[in-house]
Amino acid sequence: MTDHFIGVDVGTGSARAGVFDATGTLLMSAKHDLDMFRAPNGIVEQSSAQVWDAVCQATRKAVADAAIDPASVRGIGFDATCSMVVRGTDGQALAVGDPAHPERDIIVWMDHRAIEQAERINAHKHDVLAYVGGVISPEMQTPKLLWLKENRPETYKAAGHFFDLTDFLGWKATGSTARSLCTVTCKWTYLAHESRWDAQYFRVIGLGDLADEDFVRIGQDIVAPGTALGAGLTNEAASQLGLIAGTAVAAGLIDAHAGGVGTVCAGGGAEDPTTCLAYVFGTSSCTMTTTHDPAFVPGVWGPYFSAMVPNAWLCEGGQSAAGAAINHLITLHPAYSEAKAQAQVAGQPLPVWLADAALAACDDASKAVSLAGDLHVVPEFLGNRAPFADPHARAVIMGQGMETDIRSLIALYVAGLCGLGYGLRQIIETQAAHGADVKTVVVSGGAGQHPLIRQLLADATGLPVEATVCAEPVLLGSAILGAVAACRFDGVRDAMPVMSHIADIFAPSGASIGQLHDRRFDAFLKLQATAREIRNATQTISS
Repeated sequence: MTDHFIGVDVGTGSARAGVFDATGTLLMSAKHDLDMFRAPNGIVEQSSAQVWDAVCQATRKAVADAAIDPASVRGIGFDATCSMVVRGTDGQALAVGDPAHPERDIIVWMDHRAIEQAERINAHKHDVLAYVGGVISPEMQTPKLLWLKENRPETYKAAGHFFDLTDFLGWKATGSTARSLCTVTCKWTYLAHESRWDAQYFRVIGLGDLADEDFVRIGQDIVAPGTALGAGLTNEAASQLGLIAGTAVAAGLIDAHAGGVGTVCAGGGAEDPTTCLAYVFGTSSCTMTTTHDPAFVPGVWGPYFSAMVPNAWLCEGGQSAAGAAINHLITLHPAYSEAKAQAQVAGQPLPVWLADAALAACDDASKAVSLAGDLHVVPEFLGNRAPFADPHARAVIMGQGMETDIRSLIALYVAGLCGLGYGLRQIIETQAAHGADVKTVVVSGGAGQHPLIRQLLADATGLPVEATVCAEPVLLGSAILGAVAACRFDGVRDAMPVMSHIADIFAPSGASIGQLHDRRFDAFLKLQATAREIRNATQTISS
C-alpha cells in the first residue's frame, strides 16, 4: 500500500487539507470556510469549535476525493495562523470578548486590541525583546494575555490552557498539551536557544502569575516541529477526521513557517535554506530568512532558534496586509463594481481578472509596471510589521486622478502590487544590512500564484523569484511534518529536498525596467517617511 501524508492549514478565512505521497506530489486538496467576528478597536475573533469542524470536513473531503484508503495515511501535520485559543480547565471554550459568546474563544492573529499593552511592554525594554526584533507586536501573545488579564479577568482566571492555534489542533487530535517550539518561540517569547521561558520578563510586564505557575497554562512540554504527539490520533479525533486511530500526528508550525518548510530547501532550487528568503503571500505576508548565526534586525521578528529549519536561526518579517491590502485597495476605485461583475462572468476572482487584464495590455509581464504611470501606493492599511514594527502606520495613495474606467483600476492594481514588492525589498535590504543576506526569493501562498505577480516581485526586489512545483507549499510543509512524525524521514532537513521541488524561476529584468523600479522604490521610501513625519507632527500638536 502506498504511504500518504496529510497537511492541514488553517488560514484566516478557511481550513484546507491536502493529501500527498512521499515524493511531495499533491493528490487532492479540499477546503472549508471559516466565519470571523469583527468589532471596533481592532477586535477580531473566531470559534475554535468551528475551526476544528472545518478541519475535519476538509480532511474527510480531501481523502474521499483522492480515493485513497484512510489506512494508507501514515502521518498528519497541522499549521495555522498565530491566533490564540483560550480553553478552561475542563477543556471548554471561554469567551475572549463578549461574555455572551463563549464560543468565540480565539483572538485572531490580526486582532489589535492589545496595542496599549504592547506599548507598555515595549517601554520596559526587557532583554527578551531583542528576540522579537526589539519591539513586541500587538499580534503576539503576551500583549493579548495581558489584555485578557486586565479586561476579561474572569476568562483569564478560568483558563486552563492558552494555546497557539496550531497547538490547539494538536491537542484536539491527540490530547497532548505539548507546544511546538515554533509557536512558543515566535509568538510567546520562549527562548529556544536557551530552552526556557524568562520568568523575570513575565513578572516585569504584569504576567508574573504565569511564571509562578511554572508556565503550565502556556506550555511546559516544548517539542520540535515534526515530533510525534502522544499516541497519535485519538479514537474520537480519528472518527471526526475520517482517519485511523493511532495515525502519527506531528507537532506543527505557524502557517507561514510551514510555507517556508515547503519551499526553502526545494530540490532543483537553492537547496540551501540560508540563501533563500521564503515569501509567504496570502492575506498578510511573511518573510522567512534562515541564518547560521543569529542576526538581530531592528523591526524584524527574531532571531528565533530552530523555529523553522532545525538548528538554524530565523528572521521573520512581513506585511500585516498583503493580499488583503490589494483586495481593499481595488474596492476604493469607482470601477470596482463594474470590474467585479465582469470577473464574475469570467468565473474569476477580481484580482486574478485584473492580473490577466494587465498581462493582456503588455507584451511581457515586466512591462506591466508602466501601466501604473504616476500612481504610487504604500499599502500599509494595517500598519507596518517590518522593518518598523509600527501598527499605527497607514496606507498612502499618490497620483490618483478622477478617472473612473477599468483601465485606471488596472493601473491602481499594478501600483499596489509594486508597493508590496517595494515593501518586500525594504525588508530584504534591511536584513542584509544586519547580516541576513539572501540571493533568491521563493514565493508561496494563494495571493502569489499569478505569473504577473511573480515577475513584478522579481523586478521590484531585483532578485530571482522561484516558484515550487507544488501549488500548495504551505500544505506541503505540514505534510512534511506528518511524514517526519511517521518516521518516513530522519528529520525535517532530510524531508524538505525530497518532497519539495522548484518549477519556475522568474529573473529580474534589469536594464530600463530595473531603473524604473529603482526610482519607484525611492518614491515609496519618501512617501512612507513623509507619512510617518506628518503623523508624528500632528500627534504632537494634538497632544
